Amino acid sequence: MSATTLTAPPPAGPMNHRRTLEALSGLLLALFVAMLSSTVVSTALPKIIGALNGSQTQYTWVVTATLLAATATTPIWGKLADLFSKKLLIQVSIVIYVAGSMVAGLSQSAGQLIAARTVQGIGVGGLQALVQVAIAAMIPPRERGRYNGYLGGVMALATVGGPLLGGLIVDSSWLGWRWCFYIGVPFAVVALVLLQITLNLPVFRRENVKIDYLGAALIAAGVSLLLIWVSFVDSSFAWLSWPTAAMVVGSAILLALAVLVESRAAEPTVPLPILRERNTALAILASLAVGMAMFGGAVFLGQYFQIGRGYSPTEAGLLTIPLMAGVLLASIVAGRMVSASGRIKPYIIVGATVLVAGFGMLAVVDHGTALWYLGIGMFLIGVGVGMTMQNLVLAVQNSVALKDIGAASSTVAFFRSLGGTIGVSVLGAVLAHRVTAQITHDLAAAGVPASGGAPGGGTLNLTGLPEPIVHIIRAAYGDATGHIFGISAVIAVVGIVAAVALRPVMLRTSLDLPDEVTAAAVAADAVDGAPAFDQLGSARTESEPAPEHRG
Repeated sequence: MSATTLTAPPPAGPMNHRRTLEALSGLLLALFVAMLSSTVVSTALPKIIGALNGSQTQYTWVVTATLLAATATTPIWGKLADLFSKKLLIQVSIVIYVAGSMVAGLSQSAGQLIAARTVQGIGVGGLQALVQVAIAAMIPPRERGRYNGYLGGVMALATVGGPLLGGLIVDSSWLGWRWCFYIGVPFAVVALVLLQITLNLPVFRRENVKIDYLGAALIAAGVSLLLIWVSFVDSSFAWLSWPTAAMVVGSAILLALAVLVESRAAEPTVPLPILRERNTALAILASLAVGMAMFGGAVFLGQYFQIGRGYSPTEAGLLTIPLMAGVLLASIVAGRMVSASGRIKPYIIVGATVLVAGFGMLAVVDHGTALWYLGIGMFLIGVGVGMTMQNLVLAVQNSVALKDIGAASSTVAFFRSLGGTIGVSVLGAVLAHRVTAQITHDLAAAGVPASGGAPGGGTLNLTGLPEPIVHIIRAAYGDATGHIFGISAVIAVVGIVAAVALRPVMLRTSLDLPDEVTAAAVAADAVDGAPAFDQLGSARTESEPAPEHRG
C-alpha cells in the first residue's frame, strides 16, 4: 500500500486560453523536436546510408532502432509520470535526445548510427508519452480536441518541414548529412528554457515506488529478437534452420515471461487489467494496425522517390508534401469537430477507411507511376493518419478511470510504436527480398553477374555504377514499393474493424483530477445534491443520458 503525498497544490480550476497556450509552448516545441528527429532523416537516409556504405537491412534498422527504443521506454516514462514531476521528466527526455543526436552526427559507420539512434529513441519515447500525459493533466477533456488541433499542427509542421529540411541539408555541400542530427539541438535547448518558464503542473509522489524494468526489458528483448529474425531470414539463413528455431522460440519464451512478470508486477509496464477493457483493447488494436501501416509504408517513400525514381533529397521532400498536408488538414479540422460534437468514434472510422483507400491506391505504383496519382494516394494516407492517431488516444482517455489515464495513454502509445516498429522491420525485409530477387533476375537477363555488393541486399550507394545497372536498380525499387503499400492496406483494414467495434463515448468535460479530489467531490455531491461526479468527467456512452440534477 503506497501513500500519496501532494507536493504542489492542484490548480484551482481550468486555465484560461492564454495561460494554456503559454504552458503548451514548451510542450509543443519538445514534441516538434521529437518528430523532427525522424522526419529530417526520412529523405536524407538514402544518402546517409550510401555515404556510410550501409545495406538495405541497415537502412531499415536505422528507423527500427529508434522506434524499438521508444516502444520499450514509453511505458516506463508514462509510469514515471504518474509518480514524479512530469516537467522534470520531459526535460530529462530532451537531454537524452540531444546526447543521441550529437553521437549520431559523429557516426563513422551504419552500425554506430544505429546505436546512436537507439539513444535518440529513448528520449523520443519519453517525449511521446509525457507530452500527452502533461496535456491530459492540464486541459479539460472536452477542450482537448481543440488543443489537439494545435498538437496536430505542430506534428504536421515537423512532418512537412522535416523532409524538406533534411533534403536541403544533404544537398548542401557546406552542411552535409551530419547536420540532419545536429539541427534539432538548438530547438531542444529552447524547449528546455520554455518548459522551465511556462510549465507548472502539480507533482504527486508515492512512497515505495516500484518500476517494472524487468517487464520492459523482456518485452524489448522478445520483440527485438523476433525483428532480427525477420530481417535476416531467407537471406542469411533459411526459414527452416536452427537460427530460425532459436530466434522464434527464444522470442516466444521471452514474451511469455514478460506476460508472467506483468501479471505479478506491483507497477507493471503494461497494466493487464487496462488491456481487458473493451474500448482500450480495441483502440490498442487499431493503433497497432495504423502504426504498422503508417510507419511501415510511409518510411520508404523517401527511398522510393530517390532510389526508385532518381529525384534528389530536396525534390523527394517536396513530393511528399501531399502526405503531410493531409495530416495537417485532418488533425486540425477533425480535432475541432470532435471538440464541438463530443463524439470520437465516427471520426476514427472515417479516418481508418480513408487510410485504407490511400494505401490501396499506392499498392499499384511502380517506377513510372504519374506523380499526380501518387499525390492523391499520399494525401488520403495523411488524412487517415490525422483523423485516427490522436482520436484513438482521446477514446481511451475518455473510457478509463481517471486514475488510469496516464498508464492507459502511454499503453496506447506503446502499442502504436510497437506496430510501427514491426511494420518497418517486416515491410523493410519484404522490400529487401523483392528488390534483391528482381535485381538479380534483371542483371542476369542483361548478361551481368550480380555481385554481393549489388544494391539489393548490399550497398545503397549508386555513385559510379554504369547507367544500365542504375536503371535496373531504380526499376526494382520502384516496382517493389507498391507491393509493401499493398501489404500496408491489408494491415490497415484491421484498424477499420477495431474502430467499428469501439463503444461510443462522449468527451469528458473536466480536468483529470487526482483520486483525493474526485472523492471529495463525490462526498460533496452526497451532501448538497450537485451532480459532482459527472462534472468530474465520468465517461458516458452516447446512448446514456446525463444524470438529472437532484434537489
